[in-house]
Amino acid sequence: MTDVTTATTSPASADPGADAAALRTALSRVRTEVGKAVVGQDGAVTGLIIALLARGHVLLEGVPGVAKTLLVRSLSQALSLQTRRIQFTPDLMPGDVTGSLVYDGQSGGFQFREGPVFTNILLADEINRTPPKTQSALLEAMEERQVSVDGVSRMLPDPFIVAATQNPIEYEGTYTLPEAQLDRFLLKLTLDIPERESEVEVLRRHAAGFNPRDLAAAGVTPVLGPAELAAARAAAASVGSSADVLAYIVDLARATRRSPSVKLGVSPRGTTALLAAAKAWAWLSGYESITPDHVQAMLLPVWRHRVQLRPEAELEGVEVDAILRSIVQQVQVPI
Repeated sequence: MTDVTTATTSPASADPGADAAALRTALSRVRTEVGKAVVGQDGAVTGLIIALLARGHVLLEGVPGVAKTLLVRSLSQALSLQTRRIQFTPDLMPGDVTGSLVYDGQSGGFQFREGPVFTNILLADEINRTPPKTQSALLEAMEERQVSVDGVSRMLPDPFIVAATQNPIEYEGTYTLPEAQLDRFLLKLTLDIPERESEVEVLRRHAAGFNPRDLAAAGVTPVLGPAELAAARAAAASVGSSADVLAYIVDLARATRRSPSVKLGVSPRGTTALLAAAKAWAWLSGYESITPDHVQAMLLPVWRHRVQLRPEAELEGVEVDAILRSIVQQVQVPI
């Protein structure tokens, strides 16, 4: 089984139209622009683009120093989207995320001051370093695309996604994200230490004067705007899905619930998330309908954070990705 971190796009079997082809070409250029700043994380770049197409949120996990933050900043630059960053710390309060009512001396009343969540791409840096109470401030924003303060709901900009980074949970000073929070992330992407050649290229760029805080100087230029992104989203949502493939997704989810190593399997929210991600990947690859290959390619990043193992399985060193790969081998693929 391949996943989105290793799969490559295939040519379309039928031309879906010049506009769609132009949008796919533009998104390919986005990957090129991000590559001017980030080396060796092509799979994560593709995953973020898929999340944008599928209107989903992304959890980026990796050790410090693998360019998680730089990746998000570079992508927002290439897409002409506004991004704001929140450094999650143990003393961060919910109002620091959503905004709060502030007394206005001139009017003699309270005025709402927007928090950093009012943006297109919210970079929630090291989200698992803040307690669950503050993490939960993002739940309504991620699900409803709005925040409620003092009984008043305020809509967030469109597009809006959360790109959260976290260190591996075994790191000191981290909190495990609650199940409800994890379930609202469309994808969980793991960023590994780059290969030797990529790491040498990183050093070569820094030796030549690359400054990760100056993306314009690095040559990262906007190639796509919100209007084009909205058109690409609509096109991805229109990708077809046969009854057999839909049943295949359900059979895979039900198999996770029956696995003896699994305490909590994939919910119906997880099946709809896999469908949306598979549609985005199929469209990005030039297909008009999803196939089992598209489902399998997206299964690991969409489901790896939704499956909880039994304690005895964790003690034995069983990994969620291995369980999911085994389930893909066991469930019959529709012809």
